[in-house]
Amino acid sequence: MMARSITLSLVILLVMGIEGSAFANPDQWRSEWSRTNFDKSSVPFEEIFSGGPPKDGIPAIDDPVFAPVSEVTDLADTEPVISVNIGGDWRAYPLQVLMWHEIVNDTVGGTPVAITFCPLCNSSIVFDRRVDDQILDFGTTGKLRFSDLVMYDRQTESWWQQFLGEAVVGDMTGKRLKIIPNRVESIAKFRERAPAGAKVLVPSNQRARAYGRNPYAGYDSRDRPYPFFNGELPSEVAPLARVITIDRSGSGVREAWALDLLREKGRVETDDGFVITWEPGQNSAMDAGVISQGVDIGNVVVQRRESDGTLVDWPYGVDFAFAYKAFFPDQSIKQ
Repeated sequence: MMARSITLSLVILLVMGIEGSAFANPDQWRSEWSRTNFDKSSVPFEEIFSGGPPKDGIPAIDDPVFAPVSEVTDLADTEPVISVNIGGDWRAYPLQVLMWHEIVNDTVGGTPVAITFCPLCNSSIVFDRRVDDQILDFGTTGKLRFSDLVMYDRQTESWWQQFLGEAVVGDMTGKRLKIIPNRVESIAKFRERAPAGAKVLVPSNQRARAYGRNPYAGYDSRDRPYPFFNGELPSEVAPLARVITIDRSGSGVREAWALDLLREKGRVETDDGFVITWEPGQNSAMDAGVISQGVDIGNVVVQRRESDGTLVDWPYGVDFAFAYKAFFPDQSIKQ
């Protein structure tokens, strides 16, 4: 209940528009982060804000509980889930759960993974938790950079930028996590294509959080992000417009297409074999107070065509434009 109270207090501060969050200051935080090496960092500390909650104030899920997809009846067909398939192990993680926890440490198909969701940037990313010869477990720092979740690994207490999957503070600085292909799709879409043995994450205690509700109601409709954001806003589209972001070359630099462009065309195919499609039927998790009542933002799929013509899933994001522009300021948005 304490974690819930901290989270709700943060939401109240955000909704009120209070700008009193402190800049990151390692001199003040060493008592809480005694194992973090603040002498190593790749970003200016003044870009990092305290979001309100302390370390693990938004609790990651470390022992996820699942139910067979056939038995999950409390999700509306259009509710969004992060879906993963590794080696035939199909799993779906509803955003109505991730909204309150932001990280799930799990193992899928024998691969240690971190399922992550940053509500303020609308970024859903699945990472391989293996770095060099270690398997890392992740928690929340309570810090934000460009409004994006800053995670930490419990092994070294290094801080990681969720949007990039890169360690930015501590001994792991400069290390990158491998991104695993996943989809953000409606639970109905997941049911259509997943086998009978597929699993869906369910709360271990349904009463612990207001699962199904969006504590950031109306966020989609804002003309700018909350005051935690201190970067430049995009000029091509509205700051909270969604963009599809893809690293086509594997270099770490992403390109972006406006969701409105994809919605208009339905399908975009690039010269190098990437196929991006859109169809209706998925609620925004960041619109209405009840997620299942959110506006329809549709289902996006990104795939790459192999030499034999087969289409395989490719990592992508459906992110808010302001976040993309903050991390890739020199990139334009196709519209």
